[in-house]
Amino acid sequence: MDSISPDLLIGILVALIVLSAFFSSSETSMLSLNRYRLRHLVKKKHKGAVRAARLLERPDRLISVILIGNNLVNIVATLIAGTITTYYFGEWATVFVLPIVLTLVILIFAEVTPKSAAAVYPEKIAFPATLVLTPLLFILYPAVLLVNAISNGIARLFGMDPSQARRSDHLRMEELRTVVDEAGELIPDQHQGMLLNVLDLEKATVEDIMVPRNEVEGIDLENDMSVILAILRSTEYTRLPVYEGNINKVVGILHMRSAPRFLKGDDNQISHSDIRQHLTDPYFIPESNPLPTQLMNFQKEKHRIAVVVDEYGDVQGIATLVDLLEEIVGDFSTDAAEDAFDGIVECEDEWYLIDASEFIRDVNRNLGWQLPTNGPKTVNGIIVEHLENIPDACVSFKIGSYQFEIVEHSETRIEKAKILELSA
Repeated sequence: MDSISPDLLIGILVALIVLSAFFSSSETSMLSLNRYRLRHLVKKKHKGAVRAARLLERPDRLISVILIGNNLVNIVATLIAGTITTYYFGEWATVFVLPIVLTLVILIFAEVTPKSAAAVYPEKIAFPATLVLTPLLFILYPAVLLVNAISNGIARLFGMDPSQARRSDHLRMEELRTVVDEAGELIPDQHQGMLLNVLDLEKATVEDIMVPRNEVEGIDLENDMSVILAILRSTEYTRLPVYEGNINKVVGILHMRSAPRFLKGDDNQISHSDIRQHLTDPYFIPESNPLPTQLMNFQKEKHRIAVVVDEYGDVQGIATLVDLLEEIVGDFSTDAAEDAFDGIVECEDEWYLIDASEFIRDVNRNLGWQLPTNGPKTVNGIIVEHLENIPDACVSFKIGSYQFEIVEHSETRIEKAKILELSA
């Protein structure tokens, strides 16, 4: 290098530092690209995104070509900087001064600054950089293969599989929840809640949304017609299960739009056979059905109401398509009976008076609590399980970080309870 003028060497050194900055920013920007936005841009035929996606198909090769180029540039820059320093200040400066000065220059101008900019604006830097990296990978391909073979072999000696890096960008369910949670202003609150409810649907079964059998309103064909007609004329429901003697003997479903056909005329002329003629076949489903599966089954079977049975075939309740959809979109019922009663009432000192028939999932969702849901489904169930009996007095106790007080009870169940979330 003695034949090259110092001014030219300085110019070459500056160019090498710029090249080093290019490689550093390229590495950070390429690895900082949002993979899901990148896939979206690829579908839109964005040329820079297409080139970037191809390079990222083998991240080990991309990193190798960048590091080979960066290290070559830095080594040559060190040699040239040594020659310049010796020319102007002597060999002592090359040994004692150059390492400190050159390290600072490379750190500031070729590492920290370009990488910081690339982390903030990955697409603006990565997409143009692919115009250089793509042909450079082709030119240095033999060296890249050699470096990868050695480095991957060493990684496997320590029990690591570099090929797994290409399959690690798929979102898990919990990660997808975090993405939706952090969407912020990009998704309206109502839509955000619906998306989260869809993700939670996988955790719920038919048992979580059904109306339990003791609350089912239906028609017993063994009752007098006067009792049956009173139910038909006062019910707020569109469809009613019809059974004989007890609800385990469901014979059909009566749609209330069919009722006017046999309700006209004198009540004495209406018979049980008139009701039977307008029944549709009952649709039975197991209580353990996951809600996503049941949603598809409702659509496939063209039903809106189902009779829920347990493993022994006994009826446990009724599930409707409306109940299932409300798990996703929230309550859209206009039922006057439902509007008149609120199962969760806020009291003083952050206590809540809760009807014990309320589902634990509904309580958790409405109050943001974390009551256990892996056992009983209702507040009554969790209390009885904890106490191991139905108390004959209003008692107070604690389950986890929640204080319970029984307010009303009967011989067979807890009616109402007050619950307080204890501070951590």
